[in-house]
Amino acid sequence: MADLTPQDMAANLLASGFERNGPSVAALSDPIVDTPMVVTLDQLRPYDHDPRVTRNPAYEDIKASIRERGLDAPPAITRRPGEPHYIIRNGGNTRLAILRELWSETKDERFFRIPCLFRPWPQRGEVVMLTGHLAENELRGGLSFIERALGVEKAREFYEQEMGRDSGQPLSQSELARRLTADGFPLPQSHISRMQDAVHYLLPAIPTLLYGGLGRHQVERLAVLRKACERTWERRALRRNLSMDFATLFQDVLAQFDTQPDNFSPQRVQDELVGQMAELLEADYDTLALEVDDSESRQRALTSEPAAPNPATPVAPAAPAITPQLPPAAPTPRGTSPAAPPAETPSAPPAAAPNDRDGQRDERLQGHIVTPAPTTERLQSIQRMVADQLGDKLPDFKADVLRAIPVQVGGLFPISDVWYIEPGLDVPDRLRVHIAQFAREIAEEAAVADHIEASDGGIGFVCVTPAVGQANVLPAFARAVLTLLHALSVAPASATGLDRARLADDLGPLLHGHGGLATRLSDAGLVKLFRLLRLARRLLDLEAGDPGHES
Repeated sequence: MADLTPQDMAANLLASGFERNGPSVAALSDPIVDTPMVVTLDQLRPYDHDPRVTRNPAYEDIKASIRERGLDAPPAITRRPGEPHYIIRNGGNTRLAILRELWSETKDERFFRIPCLFRPWPQRGEVVMLTGHLAENELRGGLSFIERALGVEKAREFYEQEMGRDSGQPLSQSELARRLTADGFPLPQSHISRMQDAVHYLLPAIPTLLYGGLGRHQVERLAVLRKACERTWERRALRRNLSMDFATLFQDVLAQFDTQPDNFSPQRVQDELVGQMAELLEADYDTLALEVDDSESRQRALTSEPAAPNPATPVAPAAPAITPQLPPAAPTPRGTSPAAPPAETPSAPPAAAPNDRDGQRDERLQGHIVTPAPTTERLQSIQRMVADQLGDKLPDFKADVLRAIPVQVGGLFPISDVWYIEPGLDVPDRLRVHIAQFAREIAEEAAVADHIEASDGGIGFVCVTPAVGQANVLPAFARAVLTLLHALSVAPASATGLDRARLADDLGPLLHGHGGLATRLSDAGLVKLFRLLRLARRLLDLEAGDPGHES
């Protein structure tokens, strides 16, 4: 090959370069594994289905922390296939809003260029994103009840799209609960039911109240009230031509109370609703109120999954060969006087022995009943069906009467065993509801139930202690009951009219009656106190991270 002359070398250097013949790529594809990267605020958007609608209660604290320290943890981001912008993957929308605010205020680059962790778009897409945001918001700042409810309704839509279901075949509550749990946002079916009631019946009438932070217990009370009033309305409005239907009446009445949660009173809603129902139905207010209260109590008993008690007087088995194994002599009945046993016949033949044993069993069963827990065959059938569906064992008072600590006491949450805790009850929220109800029923014996208020913290209730002047006019029994409940509520001693130092003197008369029956709790009240203590101990074990104690 001949040597290149300087002119040839210059010509080669000035020749046109190689050209690409294939298609060009406008942008690189997203990483297929988790990858740290830096993005700008212009490239990042909040998640458009974020369940948080209202401002995070901790917004100012988070902003102050980011202003001083920057981001302690990079937010996880992702990108829908084919879209130009990144979005927050699971939690971090509040931090993104704060960064935009700080950038506009300071123009500091550390608020504009953000280190993030890119995670590929999940295979199941939107539903994984939404449940991730629901779970993360619960951990970081907490959502209001209505925000959780709307998020769960949106998740239902995504699940139905994922399954290819028509809108006319919605996902059942139990199936929705199972799917949410599998995707990292466990939620009991009873909560889902209340959430649906809030979205469909309450949100159109009281949006300000709900977005202002109305809690689950008040939502539950309104939902139970609506159903109780609707059943009463349907029964009384049958074959009558009325100027308004119940749905319109309920919305009109409820909309009058769309204020801030601090000024809201469910009792005022009930009074106004029953009053207008009485006017439209031409019925007596007091009679209508009693019907609604009775229906409301039954509805609460159904939705609260109480233990299924049996009637006070059991029916003897038809086959004499199947008899329970009893000790030779039945013990002395406790609490109340049982029904008189059947008279003995001296000349009874030996074949009658099984019937005698049945009579002894009935007498012993009666000895464990302090106050009968009213029930119906339909209620027991529903409870058995729910237990079968959930795989739970339904407590049987007659079967358990010779073991554990069986006793039967009526009330909103009837007691059939002091110690046994049903699986559906064995979570902190449900335990607090039952504890608060037992505290109210104990206080009712001393006419101080209005001093007991349910609480989402502690063991489930607090005592609104009276001032010194008010406490002095209370009867000794009422003051002793209120002091005991105040001490049990784990509240710190404060300067009130309740003297805890006197509790040591009042406790004996209160529990065993030394000094007269006027200062003693009734048998039913004592059983409720034992049950309250059992549930409170279990609640504290669960919250201390020690669920291993036998329920």
